[in-house]
Amino acid sequence: MPSTEPEQTLAAAAARGEGALALLATVPRGLADLLAAELAALGAREVRERAGAVSFTGTLETAYRVCLESRLASRVLLEIARFEAADTDTFYACARAVPWCEHLAAGASLACDFSGRHPTLTHSHFGALKLKDAIADAQRAASGTRPNIVLDRPDVRVHAHAHEAAITLYIDLAGESLHRRGYRGEAGAAPLKENLAAGVLIRSLWPQCAAEGGSFLDPMCGSGTLVIEAALIATGRAPGLARTYFGFLGWRGHDAALWRQVRERARARCGAAPAGTPRLHGRDRDPAAVRAATANAERAGVAGWVQFAVGPLAQARPYGTGSGLVCTNPPYGARLADLEAARAVHRELGTVLREHFQGWSAAVLTGAPQLGMELGIRAARTHTLWNGAIECRLLRMRVEPASLRPPGTLARPDDSRADTPGARMFANRLAKNLKLLRRWAERESVTCYRLYDADMPEYAFAIDQYTLLDSGECWLYVQEYAAPREIPPEAARRRRGEVLASLPRVTGIARERIRVRTRRRTRGQDQYVKLREDGRAHRVGEGGLRFEVNFANYLDTGLFLDQRRTRARLRTAARGRHFLNLFAYTGTATVYAAAGGAATTTSVDLSRTYLDWARRNLALNRLQDGPHALIQADCREWLRAAQAAQARYDLIYLDPPTFSNSKRMQGVLDLQRDHALLIDLCMRVLAPGGLLVFSTNAQRFRLEPALEQRYAVHDISAATLPRDFARNPHIHRCFELRLR
Repeated sequence: MPSTEPEQTLAAAAARGEGALALLATVPRGLADLLAAELAALGAREVRERAGAVSFTGTLETAYRVCLESRLASRVLLEIARFEAADTDTFYACARAVPWCEHLAAGASLACDFSGRHPTLTHSHFGALKLKDAIADAQRAASGTRPNIVLDRPDVRVHAHAHEAAITLYIDLAGESLHRRGYRGEAGAAPLKENLAAGVLIRSLWPQCAAEGGSFLDPMCGSGTLVIEAALIATGRAPGLARTYFGFLGWRGHDAALWRQVRERARARCGAAPAGTPRLHGRDRDPAAVRAATANAERAGVAGWVQFAVGPLAQARPYGTGSGLVCTNPPYGARLADLEAARAVHRELGTVLREHFQGWSAAVLTGAPQLGMELGIRAARTHTLWNGAIECRLLRMRVEPASLRPPGTLARPDDSRADTPGARMFANRLAKNLKLLRRWAERESVTCYRLYDADMPEYAFAIDQYTLLDSGECWLYVQEYAAPREIPPEAARRRRGEVLASLPRVTGIARERIRVRTRRRTRGQDQYVKLREDGRAHRVGEGGLRFEVNFANYLDTGLFLDQRRTRARLRTAARGRHFLNLFAYTGTATVYAAAGGAATTTSVDLSRTYLDWARRNLALNRLQDGPHALIQADCREWLRAAQAAQARYDLIYLDPPTFSNSKRMQGVLDLQRDHALLIDLCMRVLAPGGLLVFSTNAQRFRLEPALEQRYAVHDISAATLPRDFARNPHIHRCFELRLR
């Protein structure tokens, strides 16, 4: 850590009251109004709401207080420069002209970020690299040394944001997102970010309830985030007290003495734990989750305020003699096996609230708004919040006779649904598809194929048929596209019931072999999120090869049917070649390449689960003893290392997810934004005369035009579209690229 002795900087002047710092705090969408009020209470001035952020001015002490005490902010950015830069060279020159010696000490570590839209800096990674070059060159000219580049917890993180040609440079005073309070050691499958949890509580009026002595309960607490954040609010404990890292600690404008004073005053405001039984409680049926929640509360410094217990939702009861707030984030469709299971959870929660929590307030955050009808309690207020990229609803209710209503009816695939006009129309279309595709499938020896893909927009389903190798049984994998908000929930339930009632009758496949999922946008979360643990693997055939599929545990089965012809092309091209499979998933392309006689195969994926799956797929085809490397790594970082090692591959298959923000990955992958960088990295390890096959399922994908100037590009999308996907020509885009 470099010296933090203050110098005569802008920040130091502001701390003495000689000037105001221009600051920006980012916040989860839907909470900007709450953050604006919080910032004003912390001493901020000129507070203005913006899209996903709040701008304000204040002293260095104000900035420190926001970093330490804000329950809602994600980052706190200090503006240090503004300029116009219509092209890359001007951006570099203006960024280099900033007096970086006021911000970075010699030998300090540095990270750079870039966001926004710019005429020439069209890729965030490239923009960040140009910013880094400008700072490093300026530092070398001033001090003879360049900063060390460190992505994780650098001494100083600099952020550039572009609005067309207008550029703003910031020092990231948080360094990393402030939702990372420092107390969460373990989390469940779908943890709620801490600042979003605090926003839910503040929006639900928990601070007022806590001040009046009210109790708190989360009956499905998971790792305890809502309970712990509620305790931090009740105790007046600053949420950042458990953090050991902030972005300003290595910044030259940092005032260590002032920071100590801010921390000491915040500690002095913490309330003492009450005597007797705590009034904040969390319950969960998973003992491991309760153990994690207990440990998290200890690290957060609120163990004396909270109590966790193992128990099912149905047995949740009020604690104490007064009223309080029940606040929870129940699982919804994308986090359970299917929407039916999510409905059952919401209905059970509603029963518990109506029967045992009369006189209490309730706040339920759900990512599937139609599930609120299952609670049987009329919401007094509904708020839209965003959990990453997932649009959620916060339902605020008062549990009292006037707010109760009959729960929404659960759509069941009963036979009577099959006799409605809509069901007959759907059944006719499905029967027609089945007749045509069955002949084609038998002729082409295809055993897994798509029967229906939203052929009629009002019945928005994708239906795939899988024939198992061992038993010859047929299974249906049904994906329901989440209905848009303008479709009434009752209409969506009715259509779903008509589809599910028609499927057994038309296909002859028993209901117990039909699996249903709800497909919604996965932006902001890992593409291949796990849903449950108890699904059994099955074996299917494709192209004379054998693959393991799973109909229960994941949003996808492990075999992307639309890439069938792409895999066949890879097998033909692989003979005698060194094959590289990036974002390998379950290794199906690797199996094809190995079966085609590849000299070696290398499969890279960030998930150990999917690499193990790929290993099983190789073993199913008796290919496990060949020269096949399975590597767990971030593909971008691995490609850079491979280039440095001068590795070369004759055939590369690149099929990235459309979006991923996995915690195991550096940064966020946005394919439309980042595909040119990925392709450039691949071409640097492509052998002369080699071939890169790039595929994507991004629905509105556009290939960066500059790539066609650098490489020989051939669009093979139409040639790789299988017959069963011909009704949706946009299902994927596929390109072959070669070095010129």
